[in-house]
Amino acid sequence: MDERLHPQARAVLERREKLPVSLRTIGARPLRLLERASSWWQNRNPPEVGRVVDRTIPGPAGDLPVRLYRPEGDGPFPTVVFYHGGGFVLGSVESHDLFCRHLTRESDCVVMSVDYRLAPEHPFPAAVEDAYAALEWAADNPDALAGTGDLAVVGDSAGGNLAAVVSLMAAERDGPEVDYQYLLYPGVGIEEDQNSVREHAGKVLSEDDLWWFRECYYGSEIHERNPYGDPTNACDLSGVAPATVLTAGFDPLRDGGQRYADQLVADGVPTRHVEYEGMIHGFATMLSNPDLDRAHDAVADVAGDLREAFDAA
Repeated sequence: MDERLHPQARAVLERREKLPVSLRTIGARPLRLLERASSWWQNRNPPEVGRVVDRTIPGPAGDLPVRLYRPEGDGPFPTVVFYHGGGFVLGSVESHDLFCRHLTRESDCVVMSVDYRLAPEHPFPAAVEDAYAALEWAADNPDALAGTGDLAVVGDSAGGNLAAVVSLMAAERDGPEVDYQYLLYPGVGIEEDQNSVREHAGKVLSEDDLWWFRECYYGSEIHERNPYGDPTNACDLSGVAPATVLTAGFDPLRDGGQRYADQLVADGVPTRHVEYEGMIHGFATMLSNPDLDRAHDAVADVAGDLREAFDAA
């Protein structure tokens, strides 16, 4: 195994290698059952926040489930709309409960985690429609969130794609004013010939995993070329919110994230790109691993950028 890997990331990969799986072979529904059991285990002793509320908000296909995390204190607080990862096929408010709790504590923001519809049952643009509806609701209902009206979006992997897309939609549609977007190893701009795909596919995500997620979500190349399917296809990003793009050095998605950060900079968007050189895809949400302190470093980084953005708003 590559010696440049951070020892903590190497330990995670060594454990995963003992249980090699093909996501395509297992299929979406069995994987979600496995994920549910894993989430129950990792969430059994969660860090405390001021309040956690499960509720629904109006969505384009009916009630849209969200989970609200409120800090200690009376507020009001800035609001973060969070979109979970999972290749648009997996993931839920449960799978990212620990991350949202830690982010709430670190940032002193209300975090609204969105349980958007998943592919392949609900392919593109269902997740985008849900994600944007949640952003609009958060902007229109600050009192329901004990919110100040300040608003940011955060997402990891597929959720990083959604956070970037809703920021683009808000800018193009004269929609909610987004103060900041933080994209953790976003699923954007991924191409087969990228160095990161060639060198690091198989570390957490195999090439087949990447293309399976793509097939489930997009269904056709036409959708994949839509800027709301992948924001690297946008002709002009100049109106979107300031951004941080976090990438991991041993992630097959690394070069796509770097490409998007460069595109934001080229279009004049204040952008910070931070790379965790020895880390792997998904590391920031591995908070139940007591030995992976880089996950906690990443949460602190997100929180720090949000505080700075809201202080400047």
